[in-house]
Amino acid sequence: MEAANPDFAQAVRAVVLSMPAAKHLGFDFGRIEPGAVEVVQPYRQELTEHNGFFQGGVLGSLADFAAGSAAGTLLPPGWVNMTIDYTVKIVAPAKGEQVIARGRVVKPGRTTTVAAADVVAVSGPEETLCATALVTMRNIKV
Repeated sequence: MEAANPDFAQAVRAVVLSMPAAKHLGFDFGRIEPGAVEVVQPYRQELTEHNGFFQGGVLGSLADFAAGSAAGTLLPPGWVNMTIDYTVKIVAPAKGEQVIARGRVVKPGRTTTVAAADVVAVSGPEETLCATALVTMRNIKV
């Protein structure tokens, strides 16, 4: 996939990390490539449920941010995207030092983009797939 904006990585980071929800979660980006993004969420007790597992809504939010950010890497300058819908399937408990959401574009489009994300829990060298999501984004010229 090819980025329409040569500054796509900087643009995605700036837009996403300025969002109040992203600031609240406190995640950062790993890799940012055309059509693919990693969102890295360190463990924080306030993001867990009573057994120390990352809470399901947090996993969904991270998947949404990762997939939407991946879609954002393909937008031209002056465009942003917003989530139309997403479906998350939690497939295992998420416990570890961090979770990583790996977003990827499935089908780019002018007005809508379909993306996906897999979320893994990282504990030492081990990664466990804990959630997968399908996300539809609306592309908007601002």
